[in-house]
Amino acid sequence: MIHQHFKLVDIFTAAENIVLGLNDKGKFDLKKIEKQVAEISAKYGFDIDPSKKIYEMSVSEKQTVEIIKVLYRGANILILDEPTAVLTPQETQKLFAVLRNMKEDGKAIVIITHKLHEVLDISDRVSVLRKGEYIGTLNTAETNEAELTEMMVGKKISLNIDRSEPESDEDRLEIKGLNCNNREGVRILEDINFTVKSGEILGIAGIAGSGQKELLESIAGLQKIHTGDIIYHNPNTGTDDNLRDKTPLQIRSLGVRLSFVPEDRLGMGLVGNMDIIDNMMLRSYRKGKSVFLERKSPKNLADKIINDLEVVTPSATTPVRRLSGGNVQKVLVGREIASSPTVLMAAYPVRGLDINSSYTIYNLLNEQKEKGVAVIFVGEDLDVLIDLCDRILVICGGRVTGIVNGREAKKEEIGLLMTKGYKAGGEADA
Repeated sequence: MIHQHFKLVDIFTAAENIVLGLNDKGKFDLKKIEKQVAEISAKYGFDIDPSKKIYEMSVSEKQTVEIIKVLYRGANILILDEPTAVLTPQETQKLFAVLRNMKEDGKAIVIITHKLHEVLDISDRVSVLRKGEYIGTLNTAETNEAELTEMMVGKKISLNIDRSEPESDEDRLEIKGLNCNNREGVRILEDINFTVKSGEILGIAGIAGSGQKELLESIAGLQKIHTGDIIYHNPNTGTDDNLRDKTPLQIRSLGVRLSFVPEDRLGMGLVGNMDIIDNMMLRSYRKGKSVFLERKSPKNLADKIINDLEVVTPSATTPVRRLSGGNVQKVLVGREIASSPTVLMAAYPVRGLDINSSYTIYNLLNEQKEKGVAVIFVGEDLDVLIDLCDRILVICGGRVTGIVNGREAKKEEIGLLMTKGYKAGGEADA
């Protein structure tokens, strides 16, 4: 089993991680192990240095170590969980070439993925599950995305994203020379510069851990800024407000209507032990003039979100932690959109959602765009980023490596920018 989240020791080499946990008695012959790893790599087309430390590796190299680890143990059946979630298009095709070599060698391979175009590219047969139930198995050569989608959802849905042209050329948010450090003082964002216009969806693409999370948290007032400015062009007052070093409460007091759908739904977005109604109140309870909290409006909002987004829940008084991941995400997105933002930031808002729910979210983002909202969308699926976003900012190692037009962008171009100047340890060389 190759897990989506790697099980590796960063300070060990590739070879040391590969033999970690084996019951061989005596001292390991590291040179012999490295030679065996090199032989496996040559046989299947891997490109890996057995003596390289894990912390010096790219994401795709770490995945290669995980695959070689199970092959070294003699596995003939491999299960890969979302193997392309953190890979560029070029790295994905390289992985698929290796998997085809393994197939020719007689290995049985199971890939768990939500990316239908990759299913059609790499598999011989495809099995569909819906809500924990087996729906059926088809020969890949005899099916298509539309049929698979219908099996996954239970009804026919459109896979088209309707993208309207931006009607405004007015800058709403401007990031100037943004630099941020982590708790250890290591630079995680370096010289970030971009603008987001009113009525525009700006996509952010990058390999996981490239600084997307820290960028959005900096804008939201949750990440300390080392240097740089975050300028909000306020449509109500006509002023240019600098949000640098402002807390979320201070940002709100300036009249900035900013909504944020964070990557960590329950850790940062919602309170798991509270019910849906109470989670609706988290944005508005400070506005109350009484010592008692008014629940009628939050209940109406909770009921509306449940109905409009088809949230599967016994009632609005159900604790959020009892909902599935997809339904938790619907509650969070619905609440943030309901606050009538002028800036909406969403980090992986469709992660864990079925296709039908995902396209519901895409449509909601487009509706916000048509209302003049400046939308920042962090996504994993490059096809969706290209279809949905007006412009796509690419980030690598905490630096912006390019901004491309969504209508003209190619996956291969974005993929190259996602690893542009990549160096060991995840740094980028501009």
